[in-house]
Amino acid sequence: MIKKEYVIISVLIIIILILFALIVNEVVIKKDSDNNLIYRETIANNTGDPGTVEVIRNIGNPDGKRIAYVVGIHPLEYQTHNTLVNLLPDVSNLKNSYDIYIINVTEDVGHYGDGSSDNSLGRQNGQNLAYKYVYPEILNGSYDLVIDIHSNVGAYSYQTFVFSPVKDGLANQYANQIALNSENISYNAPDSTTSGPYLTVPLNEMGIPAFYFEEYSFASQDIKDNHMLELIGNVDKLFS
Repeated sequence: MIKKEYVIISVLIIIILILFALIVNEVVIKKDSDNNLIYRETIANNTGDPGTVEVIRNIGNPDGKRIAYVVGIHPLEYQTHNTLVNLLPDVSNLKNSYDIYIINVTEDVGHYGDGSSDNSLGRQNGQNLAYKYVYPEILNGSYDLVIDIHSNVGAYSYQTFVFSPVKDGLANQYANQIALNSENISYNAPDSTTSGPYLTVPLNEMGIPAFYFEEYSFASQDIKDNHMLELIGNVDKLFS
């Protein structure tokens, strides 16, 4: 009898483990102010890749326009990435529906020098993960807009700004509108970007508007929070 019970318990444990394995990639993390379930899902965790990719889905109004934020393409800019991830799910009364794609580079992340820019191998690793996993997900996801979140060490004319790497089209119009409506966010287009060919440029070429937000890496967290909330609010107003 004891042996039979042991077998039954063992079978139940196996079933539970199988069920857990099936659902582990999708975890409900909270409900928003409108009682919608927000969940975090792993979409890439493969041997041989220099990192993983996750997405937080269903933030805001599910009946609104679909907008994607992307963080983590350049791993050393994580403080600004974390700012968006921490703030956006807690913003109430959003008019649109938001997903956050999170790239987690785990190999050759590198480090900032004394005010020097990022030239780590991790930068390229993040770009490769973006093109391999995030680009096709967004391409097939019926999104109306994509914002790629970055930060900088102060080498540009402005520290906090938006821009589109493609000068014609909706992305450029949206970025300019954000700047016009923002007290602390300017429009400033660098001559080139290293990550553009891996996400924002091909998305624009496929008809999905995509632009950058850049924050100053060494700004205080309070300032980062204020700027990010300003971005979130003005992005949400684009389609109203």
